[in-house]
Amino acid sequence: MMCSSCDRRAFFLIMIQSTDQLGNVIELQDFPKRIVSIVPSQTELLFDLDLHDEVIGITKFCIHPDEWFRTKTRVGGTKAISLDKVRALQPDLIIGNKEENFKENIEELAQIAPIWMSDIFNLDDAIAMIREIGALTNRKEKSEQIANSIVKGFDSLKQVESDLTCSYYIWKNPYMVAGKNTFIDMMLPFCGLKNGITSQRYPELDNQLIATDVILLSSEPYPFKEADVHFMKQKFPNSLVKIVDGEIFSWYGSRLLKAPAYFQDLQKEINSHFGH
Repeated sequence: MMCSSCDRRAFFLIMIQSTDQLGNVIELQDFPKRIVSIVPSQTELLFDLDLHDEVIGITKFCIHPDEWFRTKTRVGGTKAISLDKVRALQPDLIIGNKEENFKENIEELAQIAPIWMSDIFNLDDAIAMIREIGALTNRKEKSEQIANSIVKGFDSLKQVESDLTCSYYIWKNPYMVAGKNTFIDMMLPFCGLKNGITSQRYPELDNQLIATDVILLSSEPYPFKEADVHFMKQKFPNSLVKIVDGEIFSWYGSRLLKAPAYFQDLQKEINSHFGH
């Protein structure tokens, strides 16, 4: 039987405990002081949580904020993490995402430091992630402010019941679209649209493009240009074709603060185009 003094020592050794969105329990002896973020949208969240000194490593795709992109150590891409660079930083916490990062990378990184993993499918998941990361990093009050502001913004967004179908393109050569069971799919109704793609996740279209009322071409990860808009308009003259801000639709951190106003403006443009 463990003695009472041993119980007390065990209690003080583990000060912080958190369960990530994959169900893994993360245990830290103190609030993290050396954080590596390997997901762009969560890197931006950490910046907005004022973790300026604590975040020491990011990926080459963590372009927001620019000052971090220019000054923080880059540890590779989201799907090609340099273990040596991460190891050299001696992090006490790594923050990742199930979809953004490869499982093999995560398993290897787990040998270096505890990893908190997000798994985002909808707005509720995003809000829960923001709050939990805030609590884990000693920024609970700030994270609650961000989360509550996002909830308030989306609650005030007028959702228009519409039969307008949409296809949301994320890639070219081959063409890929956002299907069901994705965060983008959950954002489309806030624009008064329903996804015209019935396949799961991110299907390839194999150049068999689908006619929908609205065709949205994302600014990222593939940077669609006006030439792509022209091509789609020629192929689908009855469709509204538009390049949209991919970060607004797919970044699930504090970038969501900007989403309601953006979606409201897009909704107005769509309704005006179709005479609603």
